[in-house]
Amino acid sequence: MIDQQTHQAMSSTLCGKPVELAEGRAIVALDTSADMVADERGLVHGGFVFGLADYAAMLAINHPNVVLGAASTKFLKPTIQGDRLVASATLTREEGKKKIVTVSVTCEHEPVFEGEFICFIPSKHVLD
Repeated sequence: MIDQQTHQAMSSTLCGKPVELAEGRAIVALDTSADMVADERGLVHGGFVFGLADYAAMLAINHPNVVLGAASTKFLKPTIQGDRLVASATLTREEGKKKIVTVSVTCEHEPVFEGEFICFIPSKHVLD
């Protein structure tokens, strides 16, 4: 596993924990919790699934200044409290300054989310 260069302050309880980190690839796991639940049936709010996928995309680029510019996503199946979600992100192509990352999220090997994330690496931190 290579060293993590970006998003080092992320909460592992809200966005997941890196399991694998390699050049152009990342795998991040998230154990869903009661804090993520949207209703009395235990439905996990999609924002947490998206956050997991976004975090995995950032780690696949693994540059200190990487930011998300756009995303095209699909929610394929609902998730509930207690599900363990695994996001797999792969840098699939580069178009000039754009880095396109494909992310899939599974629960027990079943797809629950997929997306294409367009990332950019500005020359300095976006808050500078």
